[in-house]
Amino acid sequence: MAQVVVTIDGKAYRMACEEGQESHLEGLAQNFDRYVGHLKSQFGEIGDLRVTVMASIMVMDELSEANRRIGDLEREVEALRQGRDSAASVVEKSDQALAGMLSELSSQVRSIADKLNGTNPPA
Repeated sequence: MAQVVVTIDGKAYRMACEEGQESHLEGLAQNFDRYVGHLKSQFGEIGDLRVTVMASIMVMDELSEANRRIGDLEREVEALRQGRDSAASVVEKSDQALAGMLSELSSQVRSIADKLNGTNPPA
C-alpha cells in the first residue's frame, strides 16, 4: 500500500492508497483544498470542522448533479438506441418490400420480352 501526504487548509495528512494511485489522490486533495479555500475566503475563519462539512456538502451537491446528468444522458442514449432499432426495422421491411417489387417487375419484364420475341415460356 502506498502512502501519500496531502495538504488541506495548510494541514498535512498522511494517507494510504493503492500503488499507482498517488497522483490521483493528491489531485483529489488539491481539488478539495480549493473548496475549503473558497469557503474560507467567503466566510472567514468559522472553524475547521464546519468548513470541512460545508466543503463536503458542496462536493456532494456537485456529485448529485453529475449523477443526475448521467442519468439523463443514459435515458437519452437508450431512447436513441430504440429509435435507431426502430428505424433499422423500418428500413429492413422497406428493403424486403422493394426486393419483392423488383422481383415481380423483373418477372413482368421477362414475360413481356418473351411475348415480343414470340417465345412462350413453359407454363
